[in-house]
Amino acid sequence: MHGLVTCAFERFVRTSYGETLWEDVMHAAEVGFTRFEPVFHYEEGLTKRVLALCAQHLDKSRAEILEDFGTFLVANPDNTVLRRLLRFSGADYETFLYSLEDLRGRARLAVPDLSLPEVELEELDGGEFEVFCRSQDTGFGYVLLGVLRAMADEYGALVMIDYKGKSGNADRIHVNLLDGDYSGGRDFDLTTGDVGQMDDGVKGSAA
Repeated sequence: MHGLVTCAFERFVRTSYGETLWEDVMHAAEVGFTRFEPVFHYEEGLTKRVLALCAQHLDKSRAEILEDFGTFLVANPDNTVLRRLLRFSGADYETFLYSLEDLRGRARLAVPDLSLPEVELEELDGGEFEVFCRSQDTGFGYVLLGVLRAMADEYGALVMIDYKGKSGNADRIHVNLLDGDYSGGRDFDLTTGDVGQMDDGVKGSAA
């Protein structure tokens, strides 16, 4: 796994649960270091072991942690680069959904050796969509689930999102876009990429 991903996960754990927990997890993993490096690649077995130890220490499921990680990637104020990349995908949540299929290619333009999962969008009737996330590690589907929920808040959209399990070799996520303009969302200038605070009023909701 690319070091950019493992470093992001490390930052998520340190920020959300504290330095001590992360240090305990890495010592338990017996890898001989406590910090990942963004320029390295790490074996899948190592990242899975670290995730399993985090789940054990936090008494949470692997799926819960990965979904929270996906939310963190968007919602944490320090992750402005990723948030801008996602917000530049479109002016509203529906346009953002249509852009998901291009995300893998755009990421590779920035980081050629970064391999993200393939994402496919299928439009259904009445504002409903199916999102398919194809990856050797099914955990990416839960990360995408967290990203989709957080982006609904970013756009101020009212959305129902459900993880539907595996469909062939893909994780399947059902998205029901109830109201694309439910609230003001967060200020974002497509010219400068500036992301502001939530507008006054009702916050966007993704359930």
